[in-house]
Amino acid sequence: MGEWAGVAIALASSSLGGTAAAITRYLVGGADPVLLAILRWGIGFLCLLPCALLLGVRWPQRPDWPAVALLGICFFGLFFILYNIAVSYTTAARASLALATLPLHTMVVGAILGVERLTARKIVGVGIAVLGVAAALAAGLAQSPPGAWRGELIMTGAVFCMAFYNVLSRPLMQRSSALGFLTVGMGAGAAVLVLAGFVKGSFAALDHFTTGQWIAGIYLGIGGGALAFILWVMALARATSTRVANTMTVNPIAATLLAALLIGEPITANLLIGLVAVFAGIWIATSQAKPA
Repeated sequence: MGEWAGVAIALASSSLGGTAAAITRYLVGGADPVLLAILRWGIGFLCLLPCALLLGVRWPQRPDWPAVALLGICFFGLFFILYNIAVSYTTAARASLALATLPLHTMVVGAILGVERLTARKIVGVGIAVLGVAAALAAGLAQSPPGAWRGELIMTGAVFCMAFYNVLSRPLMQRSSALGFLTVGMGAGAAVLVLAGFVKGSFAALDHFTTGQWIAGIYLGIGGGALAFILWVMALARATSTRVANTMTVNPIAATLLAALLIGEPITANLLIGLVAVFAGIWIATSQAKPA
């Protein structure tokens, strides 16, 4: 039950992540990628730290702090700057569809690091899912924003950051606690982002935020930041990284529905076909064939 409880928690986290993609797309015209990341992880960290202190979490061991901080900077810093840049080029639905290949990237990274073994079944599943994404994105080029392919290419590269985070974080969490690990990593990433924001002058855009943008930004930090990733690391502590990453396929559904509501992004047939292909490929890759 622990494994399946982890998957259920990850499904809730991925749904929140999908809504965050739509919110990011809504805010992207009034804030640069660094400010968007600061809103998400600065507010997220401010929510997370009091919870960790009140609950008396088990913090990472002193020798693990450099590794935890580095993972946090690479993920909450680098990954989400690339994520926000990607969303600025393409639609929330298309960006989330590219992000839905996370389980495949996680399997590849796991194989490279010797954590998971690649099998013929996994390779077939990877191929089907990647072809489904490629077909969906190519079929919708006429309706996509100019230069959308840049966003999807950046998102695909960024997904490797999250894949490494998924694979490398579990042993560090097992030596501390999920919430303690997350707080230290998110704090390190947020600190680097705030420093980059001051150097770049990103905070000036806040002077022009409307009430709707402030509400969206606060939701991005609380729902898409703190809550989504509390659930994500709780899931990683209970289930394998591939099973947890597998739930990312619900991300495009949540992103598509909210983006259609907020900014009128179209829900096209090719996106739905691509999502079905991703589901099918990941199911093949992550399920085990029954012995004869």
